[in-house]
Amino acid sequence: MPDPADAPATLIADSARTFAAGVDLGGTNIQAGILNPKAKVLGRAKAKTAPESGFDAVVDRIIRTVRAACEDAQVPFESLSCLGVGTPGPVDPATGIVLEAVNLRWDNAPLRKALIDKTGLDVVIENDVNAAVYGEWKRGAGKGATDLLGVWVGTGVGGGLVLRGQPFMGHFHTAGEIGHMILVPGAAPGSRSLEHNCSRTAVAERIARLIRANRKSSLAEVVNDGKRIKSKMLADAYHSGDELVCEVINDSADRLGMAIGSVVTLLSLQRVVIGGGLTEALGEPYVSRIRAATIRAAFPKAVKKVEVVESALGDDAGIIGAAIAATDHLGV
Repeated sequence: MPDPADAPATLIADSARTFAAGVDLGGTNIQAGILNPKAKVLGRAKAKTAPESGFDAVVDRIIRTVRAACEDAQVPFESLSCLGVGTPGPVDPATGIVLEAVNLRWDNAPLRKALIDKTGLDVVIENDVNAAVYGEWKRGAGKGATDLLGVWVGTGVGGGLVLRGQPFMGHFHTAGEIGHMILVPGAAPGSRSLEHNCSRTAVAERIARLIRANRKSSLAEVVNDGKRIKSKMLADAYHSGDELVCEVINDSADRLGMAIGSVVTLLSLQRVVIGGGLTEALGEPYVSRIRAATIRAAFPKAVKKVEVVESALGDDAGIIGAAIAATDHLGV
């Protein structure tokens, strides 16, 4: 007998609240996806976040984006069972309050309550990287691991933890913030943390600074024209063997791997999943460099068996993880 989850969405949407919505909320973009019970993404939508418009406007934009994803999936909004949202910053899981999200200009923002009031749906709010790591743990490269660290490298560097087969948030609900670990204690302010040294932002700024100091690179024209170096530009230059780009990216991968190796040593982790926009752009050569540095730094010898793998869900990790977290937490 065919599984109802594989039937066309429009045939079963009216008979049950079958589907879940997942939202990856960023400082620049909102991405939404509609999932069936097998966690397959049926439809997607994307919109600008525009945090300068204020909290209520962002909440309304989230809802419109979810509705647009429903249209793309041909799933009525009324057939949604729940909504999961991954947001920047630490979250109080009991209340769904976003404690602090700098790039959204939020402090103690009652995101869960606002979404419940406006949609009537069951809502779960997670930190964005925790949501992505949860997705990888449930359906992607982290599946089957009992002790896992996820590290997402993009505009910043974020992380999430699974310990003893359970997501781990810590006493203050902030565990996993690896990007804010101090990497270079004696450096000038703004250049001490892992994020300051290893994020896409940091890599691009360092390359630009060295180009302006007369280092040669295929990205010189981009920098001299005052344009921003994007992930694809970095990837193209990296894979073509641009000496300066390879030097900076490899250095950042070595530093990141050293920090990850220290966390692996501390927690005796089984697996590390590397994701995020920069990782997706650079691919396995970049992950391989991080893997080698992680293994060098890990202690003792037995811990060097740690698995360091690339994200399997890519850009969908956040929406898949947010939706699965909502269905799991709410038991739907």
